[in-house]
Amino acid sequence: MTRSLWAPCLAGVAVTVALAGCGLIRAPGSTWGTPTGLASIPRQAATSSAKPRVVIPVSELRDPRGKFFGLEASGAPEDMSTVGSVAAGVGVDPNLIGQYLSWGRPFDTMAATNALNSGALYYMVWEPFSPSVASIANGASDAYITRFARAVHAFGEPVAISFGHEMNGNWYPWGTAGTTAANFVAAWRHIHDLFDAAHATNVIWVWNPNIINPVPGVPLEPLWPGGSYVDWIGLTGYFAVTGPHTFDGVYGPTMTEIRQFTTKPFIIAETAVETSSNQRSSVSSLIGSVKDNSDVLGFVWFDYYKNGVDWSLDRPRVRAAAAGALSAMPLVRLGQ
Repeated sequence: MTRSLWAPCLAGVAVTVALAGCGLIRAPGSTWGTPTGLASIPRQAATSSAKPRVVIPVSELRDPRGKFFGLEASGAPEDMSTVGSVAAGVGVDPNLIGQYLSWGRPFDTMAATNALNSGALYYMVWEPFSPSVASIANGASDAYITRFARAVHAFGEPVAISFGHEMNGNWYPWGTAGTTAANFVAAWRHIHDLFDAAHATNVIWVWNPNIINPVPGVPLEPLWPGGSYVDWIGLTGYFAVTGPHTFDGVYGPTMTEIRQFTTKPFIIAETAVETSSNQRSSVSSLIGSVKDNSDVLGFVWFDYYKNGVDWSLDRPRVRAAAAGALSAMPLVRLGQ
């Protein structure tokens, strides 16, 4: 059985079930189901002379004036060298930097500080490989969640957190093959409540399904934790050689379904454009549509080369198209 080529992270790559899933092109900082194991990542500490910027309140970031140009890149934001290289190439500094973090690892204060010092919001994609989502909902991880929440509270500045992204797919243990919608919602609410109890209210909560194109039979509303538990709607969806090449084609059906049960703003939480004759127009459609849609807050580019597909922004035509489109997009400025 081959996974749909419209599925996240594997656009243009056919793989079998044994290898299926976004994990195949995972960020180097993630681990496979071993939440206490730390991957070997180059670490770049925030220098002692660096002074974290005073950022606008989290309440204003939930519905900001301006857009986010986000980046998920190798080693970042512990190592900021790739971020600097991408910024130099497109002529714009990312104002959101993402990191994948396996369940069981502590809050990465260094990464969050490095992002903040660069003028970017830290965005953490929290991946519950183990224990099960049902166990999390039933309290098995309460001590860990509370420690984590206290560390986020101590950090003090806004952070964005997504728990169990792409939960409507079957390629992760927290997805449809490993849990139920009821368990996912219960776990989400339980985590959120523990953060509130720890006074970690500096969090932007990002609920991040995959686009419905490859999983049309999975309704999204049963997975929805509720408006009081979510701030942004994240969408994972790629511009693949075999799929749609416009913003509306990639994201439109999913946005239409989600608009049946919430008016929360969207952010394209994981995306990139595959090399093809449509790559420049796809980049322009992505960034131009983010700029022109008032309920779309920004996008996060997955800047990796994985499994024979180059998703990076460093390809000359992609870089040129992105630079031109980004120059016209007003960005959120975190510093006051």
